[in-house]
Amino acid sequence: MPIPSAVPSRAELIDHLVRTRTAGNVATPREINLSHYRKLASGDRHMWLGLDLGNRWTDERDVLAVMVERCGVNSDPQHRSGQDTIAPELTVDGLERMAAVLRTAAEARARVLFATGHPGALLEVHSATASALHAAGCEIVEIPDGLHVDDQTVVQLCDVAMLERAARLRHTHSPAPMAAILDGMVREGRPLPDLVVADHGWTGHAGQCGIETVGYADCNDPALFLGEVEGTIKAVVPLDDHITNPRFYAPMTAYLLAAAGLTAQF
Repeated sequence: MPIPSAVPSRAELIDHLVRTRTAGNVATPREINLSHYRKLASGDRHMWLGLDLGNRWTDERDVLAVMVERCGVNSDPQHRSGQDTIAPELTVDGLERMAAVLRTAAEARARVLFATGHPGALLEVHSATASALHAAGCEIVEIPDGLHVDDQTVVQLCDVAMLERAARLRHTHSPAPMAAILDGMVREGRPLPDLVVADHGWTGHAGQCGIETVGYADCNDPALFLGEVEGTIKAVVPLDDHITNPRFYAPMTAYLLAAAGLTAQF
């Protein structure tokens, strides 16, 4: 499947997102989505991704309504199995909201921290964004040395923080690694980042700490979209966060950087 090297138009990007199943008919089953919405509403903290949602989202129907509005999942509550969707137009809308935040950060030469719980998929997206912001004069925050979460190590590769164990990069939804980074910075007497760009629990914990935060989220991770509705998270981009070929994210990244007025450093 060809991947355009130039910055795609909005229409071209929407077509690409659908063809690659980054949005449109995505791989996550409807059963998984509804199960996660139900667990979040019942108070399962694992599903809160580092946010404190209190008792404000105890009805899974309210969670579904937000996911319809912000992510584009099927609006029929009786659709309980099979295919679910992410609206590609909402993906691009999210990219444009994120781009506005990145543009402001570049103008302010902000201190920016990048992190991912999906290093097998989103590492290059985050790394390319970090490189573009660094070229624009931002400081890319270096994480403290020697951070550990359970039996895993918090590492930073290509300007992006992630978890590593036994020489393997790890997938995680946990907010604990971001907590370890921010706590470590406080111990060292360093100021917290001006902006965090991340996904999963890395996003949720940073936003909950009051740091301006943007991120990416799949249709089975409703917490970050709720955080955006409440204003804890500045912008969330809905997408399949682990498609089979990570190179398919490249046009999306190019669109994001162009919308932010940044020069890609691929």
